[in-house]
Amino acid sequence: MAWRSCSVLPILSGEYVLRSCGRADRWRHTVQQRCGFRKEARKPESRKVEEKPGPAHTDTTEVAHRRTTAPYGEPQAPPTPPRAFGRLLKPLLFTVGFTGCSFASATIWQYESLKSRVQSYFDEVRADWMEKMRPSKRGDVRKEINQWWTSLSEGQRTVTGIIALNALVFCCWRVPSLQRSMIKYFTSNPASKTLCSPMLLSTFSHYSFFHMAANMYVLWSFSNSAVSMLGREQFIAVYMSAGVISTFASYVSKTLTGRLGPSLGASGAIMSILAVVCTKMPEAKLAIIFLPMFTFTAANALKAIVAMDTAGVVLGWKFFDHAAHLGGALFGIWYVLQGHELIWKNREPFVKFWHDLRTRGGPGSGPDSGGSN
Repeated sequence: MAWRSCSVLPILSGEYVLRSCGRADRWRHTVQQRCGFRKEARKPESRKVEEKPGPAHTDTTEVAHRRTTAPYGEPQAPPTPPRAFGRLLKPLLFTVGFTGCSFASATIWQYESLKSRVQSYFDEVRADWMEKMRPSKRGDVRKEINQWWTSLSEGQRTVTGIIALNALVFCCWRVPSLQRSMIKYFTSNPASKTLCSPMLLSTFSHYSFFHMAANMYVLWSFSNSAVSMLGREQFIAVYMSAGVISTFASYVSKTLTGRLGPSLGASGAIMSILAVVCTKMPEAKLAIIFLPMFTFTAANALKAIVAMDTAGVVLGWKFFDHAAHLGGALFGIWYVLQGHELIWKNREPFVKFWHDLRTRGGPGSGPDSGGSN
C-alpha cells in the first residue's frame, strides 16, 4: 500500500501578484517622472536629472517583460486578507449542496439499476444466443477489451472511470495553452476568484506523474473492499462528497493560518475511502508497498495517518495538504459510524418520491409502460 498527499504547486502565488502590482505602480510613477523631465530638457541641470531615472527605466522594462511572458497565473485582483471568513460562505453552501446532490443521484442510480436488472436479464440472454450464432472473429480488439472488462471485479470496474479521468486531466496539464485554465479551475485556492468549481475539479487533478500513480494505486487496491461494503452507487457518492469536503477543510485551514496557495490531488477523497475500510475492518492486515515485510492492522494505520496529519496542521507543515487529508479521513470515519445510518438508510422517502415521479409524471411514462424508458 502506498500513501501520497495533495501537493502544492510551486507556481504563481498571491504574494507574487502583490509584488508585481507594486512594481507596476513604480513603473507608472517612473513614466510620469520621465515626462516631466522631458519638459525641462533645456535647463542646465536637466542632463544630471535624466541620469537618475536610468535604473528605474531598466527595472520597468524587466517588469513589463515578466508580466507579458509569464506562462502561469490567472488575471485576478490581489487576494483578500487571509482571515476573510466571509469568503468561506459560498464554499460551505457548495459543499453541503453538492454532498446532498451526490447522495440523491446515487439513490436514483441504484433505483434505476435495480429496476432495469430484470429487463436486462432477458436482453443479455438474447445477446448471448446471437453471439453464439455469429462466426467468431480472431484478433478482434473489441472482443479482447470486453474480455478484459469482464475479468475485472465490480470494484475495479467502478474506479476505472475515475482513474481514466485523472489520467485525462494529467495530460491536459502538459498542454501549454491550457495552463491558465488548469490553474484557475483544477487547483483549489481560497485566494482565487473561482472558489466552488475547483473544489471538485481539483480532486481529479495531478501535476506530478508519481503523485497520480501513487494515488491511483491506493484507490485501485482498496476498491474491492470499499465497493463490496458500500455498493458502487454509495461508493461514488462517498468519494465525490469526500473530495469536496476535504477541499473545504483545506480552505478553512488556509484561511485560519493565512498560508494561502493552490492545492490539487485526489488524496483527500482517497483518504476517506481508506478511512471507511479501516473503520469497517479494523483488524485487517496492511503493508506499505516498498516495505511488504512490515505489516500492521488497519486500525493502527488509520490512527497513525490521523495523528500525522493533525500534527501537520498544527505545526504548519507545507509539503502536503494535511488539512485536506485530515478532512477526508474524518469524513470517512464519521460516515461509517453515523453518516450511513443518517443518510443512506433514511433514503426511502426520496426513493418513494422518485418512484412516484417516474411512474406518474415522468416523460414517456404511463400506467402501461411501468415507468421504463
